Order: sequence, then C-alpha cells, then structure tokens
Amino acid sequence: MTSDHITKAGWKVVLLASLGGTLEFYDFVIFGVFAKDIADAMFPNTLPLVSLIASFATFAVGYLARPIGGIVLSHFGDRYGRRQVFLVSLFVMSTATLGMGLVPSFATWGAAASLTMVALRLIQGFCLGGELPGALTYVVETAPRRSGFVCGVVFSCVTLGVAAATGISLLVRTWLPPEQVPTLGWRIAFIAGGLGGVLSFVMRRAMEESPEFLRMKALAARHPFQEVLKMHLWPVVLGVTALAATAGFNGLFFAHMPAYLSGVLGYDPRQAVVAQTTGVILHAGALLGVGWLSDRVSPRLLIATGAAALALLAFPFYSALAARTIDPVWALALAGLCASLVNGTFAVVLTRLFPTRVRFSGVALGFNIAFTVFSGTAPLLATELIRETGMNTAPAFVMIGCGVLTVSSALGLSRRERLGTESTGGALQS
Repeated sequence: MTSDHITKAGWKVVLLASLGGTLEFYDFVIFGVFAKDIADAMFPNTLPLVSLIASFATFAVGYLARPIGGIVLSHFGDRYGRRQVFLVSLFVMSTATLGMGLVPSFATWGAAASLTMVALRLIQGFCLGGELPGALTYVVETAPRRSGFVCGVVFSCVTLGVAAATGISLLVRTWLPPEQVPTLGWRIAFIAGGLGGVLSFVMRRAMEESPEFLRMKALAARHPFQEVLKMHLWPVVLGVTALAATAGFNGLFFAHMPAYLSGVLGYDPRQAVVAQTTGVILHAGALLGVGWLSDRVSPRLLIATGAAALALLAFPFYSALAARTIDPVWALALAGLCASLVNGTFAVVLTRLFPTRVRFSGVALGFNIAFTVFSGTAPLLATELIRETGMNTAPAFVMIGCGVLTVSSALGLSRRERLGTESTGGALQS
C-alpha cells in the first residue's frame, strides 16, 4: 500500500491486528478491577494489604516473562513472517486466560492454586511479549504513509479492551448477588476474555502476511535479536525511555486505579468502575485524533508534551481524589484525555526507530522492557509506597518519575531527527 489512502482490505488488516492487543488490555484491567477478590481467593492473608500486594506481585510476574516471549516470538516473526506468530501467540494466550478463570481457589487446592495462577500468568505474559509489538509492526508495514494514524487506531481499539473489561465488571456487579461477586465475578470475567480470544483467533486466520515483509523476505535477518543488540542498541534505549510515561500511566490508570479508589480511598467499587470506564472511552476517542495529528506534527513533540503534563499534574490529580474535591468521573476523564498525547504517539515513535528486517525484534524488545519495568511493577510499587510513606497520594511519585524519563528521551529523539537518518536505517522521522 503506497498511497495515503487505506483500502477496505487495509482497514480489515488493521482491525484484525488489533484484536490480540484488545484482549491484552482486557486481561490487564480485569486483574486490576478484581485484584482484591483474586487476592482473597488465591493469596489469603490476615492483613488485607499484604494479600493485595501478593496479588499485584502475581500481576507483575507475568511481565517478567514478556521480554523473553518478545525475543522468542519476534525472532520467528522477523525471520519467517508475522502472521504465524500472531496466530500461535493469540491462541496460547487465550487458553491461559481461560485457565485463570477456572483455577480452584486456595481453600480447595491450597498452595497449588496459587502456583497454578502464577504459572498461567507467566504463560500469558510470554505470549503477550509478541502480541502488541507484532500488531504495531504489522499495521505500520501495511500502511507506512499513514503510520501515525493506524497506530492510533490500534491503540484506540486496544483501549476499548479496557472499556470491555470495566463493562463486564459492571455487569457482574449488577446481576450477581453481592455475596457472589468476590468468588464468581473475576472468574466470569476471565472466562469471557478467554472465549473472546478464541473467537479472535478464528477471525485472525484470514489475515495475510505483511506486504512490506514479503518484499523484504529475501533480506530477512537470520539472527534479528543479535542484530538489534549489535547495531540498534541506542534506539532500544530511546524506545524504552520514550515509553516510560505510557507504561507508567497504563499501569496506574488501568490496573491500579480501581483497587486504589475502592481499597485505599474508600470509594464505592461501582463508582470507581463507572469513573474508569468514562475515562477509558474518552481516552480511546482522543487517541484517534492524536494519531491523525502525529502524521502532521512531530510525534516527539506530542509525546514530550503529554509526558510533561502527566508529571506536572500527578500530585494535583491524586490529592483531589484523596480529598474528594473532584468527582472521580471528571478526574479520570481529564487524565485519559491528557494521556492520549503519549498513548497516541508512542507506537509510531517506537516503530520508526527500526528498519523492516529487524523491526519486530526491536519493537518487541523496547516495548516489553518498558512495560515490564514501568507498567508491570507500577501497581505493586504504588501500593508499597502508600504503605511505606503513609501517603495515599504516593502513586504520584511513580507517574512523575516515568514522565521525567520520557521528556528526557525526547532530547535523544530530537538529536536523531537533526541527524536526518532515514527510517530504513532505523531512525525516527517526523
């Protein structure tokens, strides 16, 4: 596809490529929404905060497997093609998600239940290591001249996975008797996610190979990961730091926020879910506008502006929620709109850092390191900071640190732009 116009077939590819990422964020949020219930069922402790920390630790463990999964899956994706990796990763990931909803509780299986939950989370994380990086690589190679917009579309669809998760949570809390929500609610949510993943797998089988990869297939790298480390290590570093604000925000907003609002600040759980759902829907819509804008304005400037705003507004945001001086619906809506500047541009920034022959590997490495370090640990770190400092606004420290890193990385991205290196050499263009 060489023109600026995206054909009907091209849109089909973009939407199908987004399905796995949608499931990824669905699982991401379901764990956060039901973190307390999962903690009680799988990691019981006499101290509720310790039990919650154990639950978030299991959430973080899945992220430890992501870099390994990204290395393995992207190797095959860069060497043999993107399509098959898509199919295998989505099927295994969906099976693991389904299994998490069916694991017996600690009361039934004892420690084996906890270990099984951790093992399934590891398998899920391994497959997720190649899922969203592969989707971003695929759509950029399908519509290279509209890369900013199609990346915005992917992440908008992915974000709607969050809305689906909070929607399921609302349905569960509405239709189940209150006493059954802690024991059955999270199980229904995981089973629904697993079945949705299987359906996505069936639909994705219709996808064809990336056109840009087919043109470059004869030049495919035999050892893409080693080539990335040897020739593109600085772009990886830039990619990781550029994604710090995105990853940190996603960990706090999507996974930590529901448990934080209800478990720490004492908001009604239903109110917390409604507030997050509103913020997510507005965020998804704003991502389309930011993606369109990033084809016309330097993505580097957009991501730096968004990261600076998140860092500067972190304490006012958490202070207002803690003091109840703002309706959480308004607070989370404004946060979602603000974060669209980083979440709508990080993908195009990252994919333009690497040439086609190693793009999947480079994107997967940078993406998974960033999300493992800054997103997977954010809920756990935020909860620990609250316990250690006694400040219910302590999660703001996490967002400030991530925002500062991303703003700093913009200077490195600026230098690459001034050098004028073309994207075929692995640099970012605006």
